[in-house]
Amino acid sequence: MSRLPLALAASILMMATTPASAHDPVHHAGAETAVAPEAAPAVAVVEAFHTALKAGDTVTALALMAPDVMIFEQGGAERSRDEYASHHLADDAAYAADTDDSLARRSGSVDGDVAWVISEGRTTGQFNGLAVDRLTTETMVLRRQADGWRIQHIHWSSRAPG
Repeated sequence: MSRLPLALAASILMMATTPASAHDPVHHAGAETAVAPEAAPAVAVVEAFHTALKAGDTVTALALMAPDVMIFEQGGAERSRDEYASHHLADDAAYAADTDDSLARRSGSVDGDVAWVISEGRTTGQFNGLAVDRLTTETMVLRRQADGWRIQHIHWSSRAPG
């Protein structure tokens, strides 16, 4: 077993056994959650993905995605992990590093080997010298693999508040 899967498994296990509000109390302060207990490991993968992006750890972010992941954002589509890696991953990591996210609501559930995690929040800060203030929505669909949950689909949307 290579070092990445072991480190990834350890971080996901740690996150799955820690209450979501303990990861980042500011990020989750006041968030409404309706996550089924069986969805906690899938939520941990979503959290690990965002943590990796914010840290610029694109290797871990990609490892949490299925090879055939489908990503929808601003009317566009990326149809694989490789396509995402070669197009928007670096920009998404830079954006995550320079901005702050707060979670307002999250729900999640599981049906067999499929889980969904739906989040609403707000992103603020500065990016490329411009002020950022966006209300955000995110849907992630995950599929249980032999080695754990992997992100199969992401749909990101945002708008200006007001």
